[in-house]
Amino acid sequence: MQIRKITEGRERIEASVLSAYAFHVRVDDMEKFRADSLKQAFQDWGAFDDSGALMAHIINNQYTSRLDGHSVRNGGIGGVSTYPEYRVSGAVKNIFRALLPAAYADGEVISTLYPFSHAFYRKAGYETVCVKNVYTLKPEVLRDYRFTGEAVLWKDGDPVEEYLSLYTRFTDGLNLAIERTPEMMLEGRMKAEFLKDRRFSYLLKENGKAVAYVIFQDTYRPESALLLVKDLAWDGRAGFLAILGFLARFSADYGAIELPLPTGTELLSLLHSAKHYDVEKSSVFSYMIRAVNARKLLSLIRKPEGAAFTVRVSDDIIPENNGTFAVRGEEAVPTDASPDLDVSIQALGQLCCGAVSLSEAELREDVTVLSNRSSLAAVFTRKPLWISDHF
Repeated sequence: MQIRKITEGRERIEASVLSAYAFHVRVDDMEKFRADSLKQAFQDWGAFDDSGALMAHIINNQYTSRLDGHSVRNGGIGGVSTYPEYRVSGAVKNIFRALLPAAYADGEVISTLYPFSHAFYRKAGYETVCVKNVYTLKPEVLRDYRFTGEAVLWKDGDPVEEYLSLYTRFTDGLNLAIERTPEMMLEGRMKAEFLKDRRFSYLLKENGKAVAYVIFQDTYRPESALLLVKDLAWDGRAGFLAILGFLARFSADYGAIELPLPTGTELLSLLHSAKHYDVEKSSVFSYMIRAVNARKLLSLIRKPEGAAFTVRVSDDIIPENNGTFAVRGEEAVPTDASPDLDVSIQALGQLCCGAVSLSEAELREDVTVLSNRSSLAAVFTRKPLWISDHF
């Protein structure tokens, strides 16, 4: 078996064919499909058998994400696929064992993905995180809220700068949120024929100032239509209340609203409603994180002034992550000192992004606090998380 990056045109087309095969994509125009395959800008890794036939491949998208106020390199894993005749051959496992050390050398700090199986990706060092909570409610639940500002429907050709500016401010304190370009804002979120695609983008303004946006999908169901919020951002309390007041307008149109919010924004604790029983909450665990550069990650996470501790990390794929690191301020350096905390690479990703607190992480079998508990508990706390981009 040979593992390598896919760069040659014919092999890039073959990799796209494999993805289409594995993800049930119907290709009606093969010439366009081939042309589009050659335009893709992501990294593509493949496993090839001894005859040179493609067995499996993995896409490594290149993103920048937020982490404790910093911008960090984030590899977004996607397109993981294997032809049926090569499954259980270890092809994907072997790709990860080449891809992840290369990602470390290339400057990635974290790697993230949407798993088909959480157990499968734990073997490659990933661990589950909850990146949002989804609240399902009837519009009537919001009847006490009023939005009296201006709601502006975005149409094809309109600028996206105000949307992007709101998103950038909104996500500055939300870990794992992907930093967007204008093209990502347009192509990935907003661009749609709204009467055909039934997706609508509204900018909400108070006294002429943009304070929030809501992008929602109109979903028809026989029992009642569903307003599915796909993306949103707000600027302070005025923006948050503007969203609630705007959604309250749809009581005559929809039987239910699905409203996703970052972790740490607990709607049921903030909402003025006659009956909170009318609101259902579900947590979204369809995301996983991996620490690619443990030393860099430990240096970047927010710490109280003067906090100092040592962490021993175990990683069976990226050898540079193995060892004990002394952490103080923005420094994390290898040390021979005894560790205060012993963690697996899976648990380290969870802890550093704030998906779990130290006391929660201690319930895992691969996390042990050996000393210096007070400093560790002050550093490893729960933090607000949000991811609204798909790859």
